[in-house]
Amino acid sequence: MTTYNQDLQGDKKLGFVLYLVGELVMFATLFATFFIFVQDAINPTPTEVFEARTVIISSVFLLSSSGTIHFAEKAAEIQNRKGIAIWLAATVLLGLAFMGVEIHEFRTYYHEGFTLTQNIFLSSFYILVGLHAAHVLFGIGWMLLLAIQLNRIPSSIYGDKQKIFSYYWHFVDVIWIFIIVFVYAPYLI
Repeated sequence: MTTYNQDLQGDKKLGFVLYLVGELVMFATLFATFFIFVQDAINPTPTEVFEARTVIISSVFLLSSSGTIHFAEKAAEIQNRKGIAIWLAATVLLGLAFMGVEIHEFRTYYHEGFTLTQNIFLSSFYILVGLHAAHVLFGIGWMLLLAIQLNRIPSSIYGDKQKIFSYYWHFVDVIWIFIIVFVYAPYLI
């Protein structure tokens, strides 16, 4: 019986890693699209659009959440439900703060006239960064479901769910690092 459950959990983790590989291919395609269209950007150019302050603030929130989800995962390993709840709540709050900054960024760009349909550079930017934000929003929802399940399912099963979610959240953070380095940084430095 134990071998069956371990095999099943291993299959779930492998399946989820394969899902993340598919997500990576999708994001790689969007990055390539951005790189192609940013070269000919005029009216506006990325340097006219991007603001370092917004990128720094949103990055602090999202990248800090990688640490808090790590602590939630460690709490799950020792079946510390109170620790899980605290660190999961901190991660949700950091994710919500990130989303707030992203919404503010997009809203500011819109009010400055930098809309989705203004040029191909902005279209590819909004799709890439917007899809990342959608992943963060999905992750926040997933964390809320994990919080609901925390005291309703056995610790061993919960720990596996927490670990799989951690893969997802760290993946989202890594994608954000790529967005910082390849989308924002070249035009802010």
